[in-house]
Amino acid sequence: MNTKLDDALIVALDFPTVDEARAMVQTLGDHCHFYKIGLELLFRGGQELALEIKDQGKRVFIDAKLLDIATTVEKATRNIAGLGADFLTLHITDRQTLEAAVRGREEADLKLLGVTVMTSLSETDLAEQGIQDTLVRDLVLRRAALAQDVGLDGVVASGLEAADIALERGANFLIVTPGIRPLGADAQDQNRVRTPKMAIEAGAQHLVVGRPICQADDPARAAAAIRDEIAAALSH
Repeated sequence: MNTKLDDALIVALDFPTVDEARAMVQTLGDHCHFYKIGLELLFRGGQELALEIKDQGKRVFIDAKLLDIATTVEKATRNIAGLGADFLTLHITDRQTLEAAVRGREEADLKLLGVTVMTSLSETDLAEQGIQDTLVRDLVLRRAALAQDVGLDGVVASGLEAADIALERGANFLIVTPGIRPLGADAQDQNRVRTPKMAIEAGAQHLVVGRPICQADDPARAAAAIRDEIAAALSH
């Protein structure tokens, strides 16, 4: 699957209000064509903002991380598809949940992405969840296999596992990578981070970047620098 530069960078609009998020979209202008709206913003007007962004000819990633009984997941997916969203996340825990999302999508052009293991988690965190003696990498690969088998379009996974997923699942299986930090940036609350260049070269088609852009002194310049790094990786 060929990665388009305009689609590769997804800016996470992790703001408490729509006004702040809308201002960031305006600030970034042509430096970003794809935005992620997560749980924080979804409950403060994020759905309306998603429609606004789509009206501007840009793309929207609804990071809802759905996990519920099958009927609820199916109906929620159907409603989110009705917004015209391009990407939607759900947790990979069981086949029932994933199949429900596939049914709920119906004929919409909505890509379903399974969250493998959050990039903030380590083996110690997995053990606290009762997942004993399991490497993060192994769990990510098992969950990616299940996602593809059920009919999801791809997964959300760190850049550390992207190469293995690409090798096992093939080039047409989407890999969306959060936890991206430009060279020299603070990892902050992320445990499994990669630079944009490293993630793209490992096989990720889309990179989710939030704070390194949105909290920069000059967000447009920060976004442009990351786009340049992605472009350089794609040219190799």
